[in-house]
Amino acid sequence: MERIKPRTLSGFMELLPGKQMQFERMVDILRTTYGLYGFAPLDTPAIEDAQILLAKGGGETEKQIYRFQKGDSDLALRFDLTVPLAKYVALHYNDLAFPFRRFQISKVYRGERAQRGRFREFYQADIDVIGDGKLDILNEAEIPAIIYRVFTGFGLSRFQIRVNNRKILNGFYAMQALQEQSGDVMRTVDKLEKIGPENVRKILTVDLSIPEEKADAVLKFISIQGTNAEVLTALEGYRGNNELFDKGLDELQAVTKNLSAFGVPEDNFAVDLTIARGLDYYTGTVYETTLLDHPEIGSVCSGGRYDDLAGYYTDRPLPGVGISIGLTRLFYVLDEQGLLNPALPSAPADVLILPMTEDLAPAISLAESLRSNGIRVQLYGEQKKFKQKMSYADKLGVPFVILLGEDELMQGKCTVKNMVSGQQVLLTAEEAADHIFAGKYAGPVILEK
Repeated sequence: MERIKPRTLSGFMELLPGKQMQFERMVDILRTTYGLYGFAPLDTPAIEDAQILLAKGGGETEKQIYRFQKGDSDLALRFDLTVPLAKYVALHYNDLAFPFRRFQISKVYRGERAQRGRFREFYQADIDVIGDGKLDILNEAEIPAIIYRVFTGFGLSRFQIRVNNRKILNGFYAMQALQEQSGDVMRTVDKLEKIGPENVRKILTVDLSIPEEKADAVLKFISIQGTNAEVLTALEGYRGNNELFDKGLDELQAVTKNLSAFGVPEDNFAVDLTIARGLDYYTGTVYETTLLDHPEIGSVCSGGRYDDLAGYYTDRPLPGVGISIGLTRLFYVLDEQGLLNPALPSAPADVLILPMTEDLAPAISLAESLRSNGIRVQLYGEQKKFKQKMSYADKLGVPFVILLGEDELMQGKCTVKNMVSGQQVLLTAEEAADHIFAGKYAGPVILEK
């Protein structure tokens, strides 16, 4: 039989068990945090009718989507979690309670060019709040609190949630009579950090043929900085010139006003007028989250407010607000930067039990006793030499090994060995459970440097 060389497709990530445990720890934190805010878990099919997925897509989406035929069916793999959510809400509208709050942590697929830190199969971790006709601004104010709790749960403190409002931007460009070019202007402004103000001005005046005085007005506007209160005060100077701008400013003030009540420190939150996000999709508050010590990573969490989630599937107005974390990319970049905590337990068990007698019943009983106390236990039954058993424990990375031989059985105890310190203690089953719990490491997933 001809052997096939094993390989993983480009753009698809496979992790060894230790790394997978670290990844799962991040997923656990996300699930727990999202649950704290009343979001229900949702899992939509990875494969949908291509017509459903492409309803809101464009030419670029159609180029990237994985599409295939099965019989007479035209099928495709989901490329994000928002379009399946829109279909889900439209389909199950009569069965849902609104506002509908859901989280989903699932794989999505995009047939784009695989490159460093970008994948063709990757996990997204999304939350969305969907309203029926209306959705209160309080939901937009709560989103930064959720982002803050997620990233502090990961072990980070040096991050910033940057917030803006699309109504403010659209209203300002209308004041400058640039509403027809607003999309191009915002795309150019989005390059400010990469190319600097002079090059932005050059693109505005030369490539987009915007008069110099208007280009200067744009640069002056987006350069408004300071504390959140100072930025909002500066924006008040533009009030009264455009109704949409005024509404956006009211919404931005409502979001910032509730931040302290939600427990988000000023250091982790900033009003940033350069943030635009999805030019056609988002209609109100928009968010981007960056790691302050690693700006090269870019945004690690983004999203915002949209007015019509499911317009392609129903005539009901379903406004919403949501965020998405590209979890696979975030994990990859954090690992590459050496920010994943190497001391975080990555073994599949807290303890490995090594029976040293032919009678396995006492070892099985001990394993079940420890498991009933919430301890992850692997029972090793292979008939190998003691050195091989300990080598297996080392390679597995278990923090504790329990030795159960004739001497231990006669005393009704077991020997618990700490695999890091090498210390061994003779304990009862109850004492062993307490000892293992006390020695379990529960540090952060991510270490800041």
